[in-house]
Amino acid sequence: MSAGSTLTDLECSKCGKRAPASTIQNLCSCGKPLFARYDLRRAAASLKLGALAARPKNLWRYEEVLPGAPPLTLGEGMTPLLPAKRLGAGMGMARLYVKDEALNPTGSFKARGMAVAVAQAKHLGAKVLAAPTAGNAGGALAAYAAAAGLKSVIVMPADTPQANQMECRAFGARVVKLDGLISDCGRYVAERKQAEGWFDVSTLKEPYRVEGKKTMGYELWEQFAGKLPDVILYPTGGGVGLIGMCKAFDEMQEMGWIGSERPRMVAVQASGCAPIVRAWEEGRETAEPIRNASTTASGLRVPGPLGDFLILRMLRQTHGAAIAVTDDEMLAAGRDLAEKEGIYAAPEGAATVAAIGKLALAGWVKSTESVVLFNTGTGYKYVEAWRQALLER
Repeated sequence: MSAGSTLTDLECSKCGKRAPASTIQNLCSCGKPLFARYDLRRAAASLKLGALAARPKNLWRYEEVLPGAPPLTLGEGMTPLLPAKRLGAGMGMARLYVKDEALNPTGSFKARGMAVAVAQAKHLGAKVLAAPTAGNAGGALAAYAAAAGLKSVIVMPADTPQANQMECRAFGARVVKLDGLISDCGRYVAERKQAEGWFDVSTLKEPYRVEGKKTMGYELWEQFAGKLPDVILYPTGGGVGLIGMCKAFDEMQEMGWIGSERPRMVAVQASGCAPIVRAWEEGRETAEPIRNASTTASGLRVPGPLGDFLILRMLRQTHGAAIAVTDDEMLAAGRDLAEKEGIYAAPEGAATVAAIGKLALAGWVKSTESVVLFNTGTGYKYVEAWRQALLER
């Protein structure tokens, strides 16, 4: 039997100020993201590896360390960890894996964050949810809002992939298209949300999307039989998945599941939009926004992530790295992944394949280390990105 949620309150990720979890919240008064905090001693009493075997095969299986809203599920979570033997052999790596988030509802990892954020927003009284999107987050928000019986407003760049635009409309969302980047869409939501009565579920601007994303870390612990991999490569736009997994690892340590060891986290970005990589190389604690950001991987086209200081801090704490790849490199790597492993990845996921090739060649990873690449979405939504790359063969 589980103990249910052990959520206690919220804590600012920057200044440490506490806020109640009983009322709907966006950012801390200092303007930085709020993190959900739990009674982890109580959670540890029932959240054990053996007990998880009998629980539902979705992310809500970790209910002790998720907020207490009634679960809202379309079947998200528990995605496969696939050995990439042929791909790894070509790089001299014997323990290479792909965590395939494309098998989530709406075809991407965004389902995890939106399942939890929408459930909690409804529980706390929200009626209309709004967010900017580069594509997949919009589709996930629209789907979960529909499942919850809530209205949604999705604001996207005009060049967002057609599949993403169509799915948002299919789920009944109000879709607003703007000429510009996701940062411009974020300003549109921020300027109108109070007058329109929208609750803003933008990346890291509410506390619970990161809670859904952190379950990727818990799943890896289960899939590695109570251990963690040596290295994780994660495609990083807003970086919520990377942030969430590191939060999960800290919670695991406090519950006594692991010690102080951590996977080395690698943030993978597109060379046309690499604010984290630039800041990492310059030894900075925050990132400067990228002007005229451009990449075919729409999910990586985030010129100024709100969680920049968290991503950079977590890369340092885990002795990780940040690396950029070109669009041509990621698309070529995506073809390689498809041909060798039968995985048709989003360009963002393909970017991790290009990145591990570079890191292996440089000797940054050892041939015997366990390495997990995250494919964060399905390639089937990226017709525009893949068409030219495949026709050129």
